[in-house]
Amino acid sequence: MENNKLVLAYSGGLDTSVILKWLIDKGYEVIAYVADVGQDEDYQEVKRKALEIGVSKVYIEDLRRELVVDYIFPQIKANAKYEGRYLLGTSIARPVIAKHHIEIAHKEGAAYVGHGATGKGNDQVRFELGYYALDPKIKVIAPWKMREFLNQFKGRTDMLKYAEEKKIPVKASLKKPYSEDDNLMHISHEAGILEDPNFKFDKEILTKMVMPQDAPDKETHIDIHWKKGIPVKVVNTDDKTVKEDPLELFMYLNKLGGENGIGLLDMVENRYVGIKSRGVYETPAGEILIKAHQDLEGIAMDREVLRLRNMLAPIFAEQIYNGYWFSPEREFLSAAIDKSQELIDGVVHLTLYKGNVMIDGRESPNSLYNQELGSMDIEGGFDQKDSEGFIKINAIRLMAHHAISKDKK
Repeated sequence: MENNKLVLAYSGGLDTSVILKWLIDKGYEVIAYVADVGQDEDYQEVKRKALEIGVSKVYIEDLRRELVVDYIFPQIKANAKYEGRYLLGTSIARPVIAKHHIEIAHKEGAAYVGHGATGKGNDQVRFELGYYALDPKIKVIAPWKMREFLNQFKGRTDMLKYAEEKKIPVKASLKKPYSEDDNLMHISHEAGILEDPNFKFDKEILTKMVMPQDAPDKETHIDIHWKKGIPVKVVNTDDKTVKEDPLELFMYLNKLGGENGIGLLDMVENRYVGIKSRGVYETPAGEILIKAHQDLEGIAMDREVLRLRNMLAPIFAEQIYNGYWFSPEREFLSAAIDKSQELIDGVVHLTLYKGNVMIDGRESPNSLYNQELGSMDIEGGFDQKDSEGFIKINAIRLMAHHAISKDKK
């Protein structure tokens, strides 16, 4: 093998540990790449395990701040939700992981990158589209799509047997009967017992939040300050806590949201590969931010700009979900969305309570709201007689349509 260097995205779990050793046995010099996007993990233990299995080097990259600033905040600016509901927690983290994967491959002069995503899921698409966009010449090794690997590993039992034979350390604790993906934006729970769409999950599944009914019977009051559609400060008006650093701000909202039972979603969605899947998601900070952002836009964004941006939001969400972050169409939409946010400045006052994000008020230096103009109690600023002509002009089309329809009956 002329250039046998391969950078493998490594988590330390059973699957990627088996893949790591299997690739070494196939003659690759494997370099482990561990992306810290906010998951609860002992990274030094992961590094120790990778070295014990036989990698030549381990990279542990702290991508949390970059994830928040360059990926999550742009998503919030767009109010992007996949299929109108899902806050894209897994998919929004994939571009930054792929970006640094390729950077390490270039630094090491590696001809290959590898991942442990399956051939049925979305992540294979997200990772590989990212790899090819950033380096068209890179070679991708995806064992779960290789016949030799599939013939050898037909299930977890085969992997455990291989791990025992190769002396791969495996955690003694029983595996949860479902899979999880954890990062700053969310934690997802899917597969296993959750594959039955009618199965009601137990609250013990939750890790970032409590069930809304289990949240304290006490309100939490916060102010979120915005500049150009980006949250720049959070103030807890109860205990006077202030957070301005983007990463600290986001982590603090995760804490407050989780304590108040905010951000739970159980849905069946459409994967890009054409399969429906059921997922349970916990997204505390994302839920708070997107609701506050939408509310501020109501007072500070022009009606027609809002209408057009709202037409773009589901397309933007699909681009994130389907793995097209590094595409010209996503860059085009981001430019339009950024333009729409130039005047989205101000403060939104909120109450968090038992799963609810309640808006108490909003203010903006760029407010388009005219209390006198909109008031039913003040006559000035709007001649109500003008509405008669406005209605008649807009009725012309409707009268013509129904006149023709009546003649045809």
